[in-house]
Amino acid sequence: MTDDAPSALTSSIGGITFSKWLFNMARRFPYPFAPALSRGLGVSLTAVTSLIAINQVTSLLGILIGPLSDQWGYRRMMLVGIGMLAFGMLAAGLFPFYIVVLVALLLAGLGKSIFDPAAQAWAGSRVTYRRRALVIGVMEISWSASTLIGIPLTAVMMDRYGWRSPFIGIGALAIIATFALLCTIPSEPHGRPRDIVFKITAGHYLGIYGRRLCSRPALGALGYAFFVSMANDNLFVVYGAWLEQRFGLGLVALGLGTSLIGVAELAGEGLTAAVADRLGVKRAVFFGAGLSVICYGMLPWLDRSLPVAIAGLAILFFSFEFTLVSSFSLCTELLPDARATMLAGFYALAGLGRAVGALIGGMIWQKGGILATGMLSGSLSLLGIFCLVAGLNAWHPKRHDGSMDRRP
Repeated sequence: MTDDAPSALTSSIGGITFSKWLFNMARRFPYPFAPALSRGLGVSLTAVTSLIAINQVTSLLGILIGPLSDQWGYRRMMLVGIGMLAFGMLAAGLFPFYIVVLVALLLAGLGKSIFDPAAQAWAGSRVTYRRRALVIGVMEISWSASTLIGIPLTAVMMDRYGWRSPFIGIGALAIIATFALLCTIPSEPHGRPRDIVFKITAGHYLGIYGRRLCSRPALGALGYAFFVSMANDNLFVVYGAWLEQRFGLGLVALGLGTSLIGVAELAGEGLTAAVADRLGVKRAVFFGAGLSVICYGMLPWLDRSLPVAIAGLAILFFSFEFTLVSSFSLCTELLPDARATMLAGFYALAGLGRAVGALIGGMIWQKGGILATGMLSGSLSLLGIFCLVAGLNAWHPKRHDGSMDRRP
């Protein structure tokens, strides 16, 4: 595992980051603009939120696609994913019917489930472990940028050109991103597209996951992904209701609060890129997770004033993003011979955790308020840390010569 030439690597990372930004925009923009989409499509708001749910559920399908990336090649699968995004978004913009938009968001979500594990696995295969958090952190800036840049840009486009314009814009940019990836990502001669056609069987998948994802480090990371994601969404779905009820915030103020979350996410991604390699990726993950637990536990004491509450939430979302992005870097090395499989499993369990957290979050809030929400999220995060400690006990990344690197 060696680094590419700096200029070539920089170009590749730029193309991947731009593509991830498009995927993240496609996932996030329907949330705030669901009412506008419902009016444009002539359907109920519930019908639009169902579209959003379908987009999220596709993350669970990624666990079936990871092995394909490991066998077909990461570049090839990235191109498949971005192609699905381009086709789906353009179709929705040109044919504004509910069923077409449904299929478009399904393709966008599935394309993201293909692209993200392949992109991070590609980084794991091209960048040494001691520099990997820098590269992963830069790539993941695309997530916060989708909020800080993508959502305001989408608002302007919809206001001037109508609700279909974001679909057309993202689709057109996805075509440009496809050519950018073709030009910047080197070909992978080891891909075996013909072999896999004869191996897509239940037994094949069971064998892959039995041999690889059932290793102790992998199982620990998967448990960690599920519990910390569940903890975060348990709060995320109700923090607006908490601020509105406790401080009487209106829509504009809540929107500003969401922008602050985007800034906190950007800070977490930037700090990962800046210090996670120096600190050690394992230490960075445990540091961020521990800080998250403390923040969850402090939530009941943050409602004394609005500035304190906002600051506490910002620190919480910052620590979660720092932890999550550092986790991606860690997962690229847990199964070096099956990086995309490992990352696809991580995404799938994290998506399942988010779904469960979102389902129970409202009920927990109604029953016990912010105290119950904070205590449950903190406990779930502790459980996730326990899974990771148990899984990574005595685990160390391999060095280039095959020996074990004893530094975290």
